[in-house]
Amino acid sequence: MPKVAAELSAKEVRDLKHSGKGVNETYPVGGVSGLLLQITPNNGRSWVLRTMIGSRRREIGLGGFPDVTLAMARENAREAKAAIRQGIDPIAQKQSMRATMIAQQLRGVTFERAMNAYLKTKLTEFDNERHRKQWRATLDKYAVPEMGQMLISDVSVHDVSRTLEPIWLTKTETASRLRGRIEAVMAWATVQGYRKGDNPARWRGNLDAILPKTAKISKVSHHPALALNDVSKWFADLCSRDGIATRALQFLVLTAARSGEVRGATWAEFDFEAGLWIVPAARMKAGNEHRVPLVKDTLDLLKSMPKMHGTDLVFPAARGGSLSDMSLSACMRRMNEACPEGYKDPRSGRAAVPHGLRSTFRDWIAERTEYPHDMAEIALAHKVGSDVVRAYRRGDQIEKRRRMMADWSAFLRGANEI
Repeated sequence: MPKVAAELSAKEVRDLKHSGKGVNETYPVGGVSGLLLQITPNNGRSWVLRTMIGSRRREIGLGGFPDVTLAMARENAREAKAAIRQGIDPIAQKQSMRATMIAQQLRGVTFERAMNAYLKTKLTEFDNERHRKQWRATLDKYAVPEMGQMLISDVSVHDVSRTLEPIWLTKTETASRLRGRIEAVMAWATVQGYRKGDNPARWRGNLDAILPKTAKISKVSHHPALALNDVSKWFADLCSRDGIATRALQFLVLTAARSGEVRGATWAEFDFEAGLWIVPAARMKAGNEHRVPLVKDTLDLLKSMPKMHGTDLVFPAARGGSLSDMSLSACMRRMNEACPEGYKDPRSGRAAVPHGLRSTFRDWIAERTEYPHDMAEIALAHKVGSDVVRAYRRGDQIEKRRRMMADWSAFLRGANEI
C-alpha cells in the first residue's frame, strides 16, 4: 500500500518553509493523493498535482498560493483526477482552452487597431516626415472610414475593392498606393496571427480580376515645364521682382534643386570659399548627401540675402520658419497671370510650375548642349546606374558640373546656347 500523506491544516500549510538548499521543494499536504505545495528558494508558492495520465506521470499546475487556498487546491485536484478517470487529459484540455481564448482575442482586433500597430513600426523606416504623414493620411482618409471598425479577420477582397473603387478611376495613383498600404497592413496582421488565408489586397490573381489595370486608365502627368524659348524672358521677369519667395525661386532655377531643398537651406550648408552647397542626406529625397556647385550668379544671389535674426534659414518666411511650397507656386502663378501670353508648357499648354523648372533644365541639356546624360542626372540628384556601378564610381563630377551650371546660368540670362 502506498503511503498516505497526513492531511495538513491551512495553518500548517502556511507554516511550511523552504530549507534553503537552492532548489524547488515540494511538500505533500494530504486530502488528495499526489497534491503538493511547491516552494521556490525565494519563497514563491504554488500547487502541483503529481499523477498518472495514461501511461505517463505528469505534474499539473493548479495555481499559486495563497490566491488558490488549500481547500480550493484539493477541490481542483479532485476534479482533475475525475477528468482523468473519464479519459480526459487536463493538461491538453487547459492548453486547448488557452489557445481558444487567445484566438478569440485575436479575432477581436479591428482593421484600424491593426493598422495603428503596424504603422508604429513601419513609419520609423522613413527619414522624411512628409512620407510618414502621406502613409498614414491615405489610410486614415480612405481605408479607415470603410474598414476601420471591421475585424481584421473578416476583411475580404470585396471590402478592399469597395474601398478602392471610388477613387480608382479618378485618383489612380493615390488608389494604387492605398492598395499597397492596405496589403502591407493585412500581411502584418497575418504574421501576427490576427487573420488567416490569402491577402485580400493582393493585386496579382486577386484584385486584378475586379479592377482595371492602372496602366490602362492613367496617363503620366508631368509637372508643367517652362518652354526653352521662354526661359530668358521668364528669368528676367523673375529677377525684376522683389520678395523672399522670389529670391528662393531664383535660387531654385539656378541650381536645378527641388523646392524642399531650397526652402530648408541653411547658411551652415554653404561653403563660400569652395563654392559649394552641401545638402545633408536627411534633407534629400534619395537619402544621400548632395553637393551643388555654386557659380557667380548663385553666389551673388546668396551674398545679397540678409541674414535674419533668430533663424539660420537662407529663405525664411516673413512670420518665421521656412517658406511653404505654395509660396513659390504662388510666385510663378502671379508671373504667369501678369504675362499676356503666359509662361506655359509647350506640350500640355498648362502654366509652368516650380518643379517643372527641373524638366526645363533637363531639356536644355538634351537639346541645347553636349553635356552627358549622367552629368545631368547627378545635377538633379537622381540615381545613376546600377548599385554596382554606383559603388565603383564614387565621384560626383563636381567641377565638370560647375562649368555646366555656369552655362545654364548664362542661358537663363539670355546668352546664346553653347
